Amino acid sequence: MDASPEAGTSDASGLPENPPGALHAPVAIEAHKLGIKFRRNRIRNRRLSDLFKQETGRAKSEFWALRNVSFQITQGESVGIIGANGQGKSTLLKLVAGTLIPDEGWVRLVGGVAPLVNISGGFKADLTVRDNLHIVGGLHGMLRDEVEERFEDIINFAEVGDFVDTPFRHLSSGMRTRVAFSLITSLNEPTVIIDETLSVGDRSFKRKAYERLDTMLAGGKTLFLVSHSERQLQRLCTRGIYLRRGRVQADGDIGEVLAQYNLDREMEGHPGWKGERKKARRERRQRRREAERLAEGGQLPVHDDLDEEGEDLPETSGAPEVRP
Repeated sequence: MDASPEAGTSDASGLPENPPGALHAPVAIEAHKLGIKFRRNRIRNRRLSDLFKQETGRAKSEFWALRNVSFQITQGESVGIIGANGQGKSTLLKLVAGTLIPDEGWVRLVGGVAPLVNISGGFKADLTVRDNLHIVGGLHGMLRDEVEERFEDIINFAEVGDFVDTPFRHLSSGMRTRVAFSLITSLNEPTVIIDETLSVGDRSFKRKAYERLDTMLAGGKTLFLVSHSERQLQRLCTRGIYLRRGRVQADGDIGEVLAQYNLDREMEGHPGWKGERKKARRERRQRRREAERLAEGGQLPVHDDLDEEGEDLPETSGAPEVRP
């Protein structure tokens, strides 16, 4: 993470450089200049010395999945993350849930979290449903007595009463989703994080899931949701955060953000836009090769800000961001 100044100080963006000890507003989630990068190809047979070596130039296999992402979510808000595949939505949820560590910036979660980022997260295929509920519930801080107390409610909601002692691997994907959703939403945590789970399951289960989430939101809980379904986003969320190329493109009312996202998708499908994008990529590759050639000759350092998705791509929407 970034080395940051004393808590409570601010920069030009208006957000504090470091999470203050006490927040005046009831903030549930706060992120500041969040960024994380990955490698495209797994590098095998790395030497131990490589871990301590200061890399020079740009690692060609690295890319920024998220960068310079900042936002605040207050307690009781229901926020939907919008974007096409590969834009960093699930990565953002994992950063908030604490299962990934950022390379830049920080994210702060006030209180506990009930994360449903990966359906199979924590569940062991060879163990029974009963054993899995005790293990995964314990991983999320539930005591054995609490699991026993809520066990029947979890099983009844998931509608898997006849499969309690069946190995988890023998359940269908829909049944595994119901078990995971039922357990996670039974946790007594102020924030719930869900990644695409509601897209799996039959109509009756979706109706039950919506009703449970409505009850949780009415009780003041915070919802952080990723979904490709506009109907789900409009049904459950009041605010949207639109991610594009790993950056926040818009943040505001869910209807307005969805409208901007749909407009951008239409523009991206236009043949003229595709041609401009190919041209921008070609020019960016030429600049990178020239910079690397000069760096090898000691004339110019290679900067790390030449992302695969650079800032020189044409804008798809002339409208300003919905929310700064």
